[in-house]
Amino acid sequence: MQQSSKPNSTPHKPSHRWWLAASLLLAILAACAAPSPTPPAAPVVQPQTEQAETTPQEFTEIATAEPAQEPQAEPAVDPPVSPALDPAASLLALAPIFTGLTQPLYITAAEDGSDRLFVVEKVGRIIAYGPDRANGETFIDLSDRVRSTGYEQGLLGLAFAPDFAETGHFYVNYTNQNGDTIIARYALRADDPNRGDPDSESVVMTLQQPAANHNGGMILFGPDGYLWIGTGDGGRAGDAFGHAQNPTTLLGAMLRIDVTSDPTQPYTIPADNPWVEDLYLGQNVSDEIWAIGLRNPWRYSFDRATGDLWIADVGQNRYEEINLVRAEDLNTGHNFGWPIMEGNQCYQTSNCDTTGLTPPLFDYDHGNGCSVTGGKVYRGSAIPALEGVYIYGDFCSGRIWGYWTDAEQIAQNALLIESGQAISSFGEDEAGEIYVTDLNGGVVSRLVLGE
Repeated sequence: MQQSSKPNSTPHKPSHRWWLAASLLLAILAACAAPSPTPPAAPVVQPQTEQAETTPQEFTEIATAEPAQEPQAEPAVDPPVSPALDPAASLLALAPIFTGLTQPLYITAAEDGSDRLFVVEKVGRIIAYGPDRANGETFIDLSDRVRSTGYEQGLLGLAFAPDFAETGHFYVNYTNQNGDTIIARYALRADDPNRGDPDSESVVMTLQQPAANHNGGMILFGPDGYLWIGTGDGGRAGDAFGHAQNPTTLLGAMLRIDVTSDPTQPYTIPADNPWVEDLYLGQNVSDEIWAIGLRNPWRYSFDRATGDLWIADVGQNRYEEINLVRAEDLNTGHNFGWPIMEGNQCYQTSNCDTTGLTPPLFDYDHGNGCSVTGGKVYRGSAIPALEGVYIYGDFCSGRIWGYWTDAEQIAQNALLIESGQAISSFGEDEAGEIYVTDLNGGVVSRLVLGE
């Protein structure tokens, strides 16, 4: 928190440090039960007791919980379910576009008019594909500094600066060889404007991680031109390190910083960040913070038409949640509730106090999957029936759903595709068409109309 005399933007504070014992295991259940085709109303159930530690597969987690309690919160009521958006929706399919990749976990466009697509590989490489979508070329290789052996470690995020066409600046989020989170800026090579320069690194922020999981990883420039950073709660189970409800830490939060206005500083604080001048429940709040109460916001996105922010937060043992913040509410701070709540249910206590919390738009239980992968609102032209539909999925079950509001303003939620893939991300090209990355299969597919 800063005094009211603070100018419009201020240099960043020293890096926050967390000196707690590290522990592994990530935020996602390994085995997913065969569910009903669409998220049902979430029942009130008892939290599971702590499970024995085993070795999970890549990008899966052994979930643990607090001792069983009796939650008293009202059960969440998911949106009504429609079998399909219209007849065309039942013919949706994934068409493989890029194959032979090594653990692809994100895809994005530079939005510079080049129509290129960039695929992030967990091992530390970014592969660029031209408009012809032919063989990709290595855009930048950071594998020498990236630690990718942990379940949620690696090169995790990529964001091109709004002025990339002029400056050649882009930003990445990765875990370094110590397991800590690095947000860094890179530039294009002087001798090749189509490749990034590994030697141009300028560190924007370092976050010390107490464990190898719940690293978040997503970075994204919002419609406001600021860089949004989703951070996990530091790992283990049940917010073991107490970060998500601690507004003085930068973990378990959504950060919002200015990395373009003053090139002499790693970053500055936007003057309209919600807690620059204000306290939260009598506590100081780190100025970088826009929201607290997040477990692992692995993927989030802004609707390119409305500016609304969709945040998918990976749950613990029982519920996955989707949060929606309308564009007009982005100027206020939010507490998304973890670990007071998991989805719409009490997590820590049997009579949790939800005062002041921003509840999720909806949640789904682990009968439908075990790790939500946040998606995109469709704004392309190839599938008109999907206009305005939020497309999201689950890493474990491979299911892809669509959420939208019909002409009567009734919320609808429908299963669109049983992909069988380990869905690590949704992305979009410059035209708004949606792509899906399959971490285990090494494939990037495009959402299309089937035959």
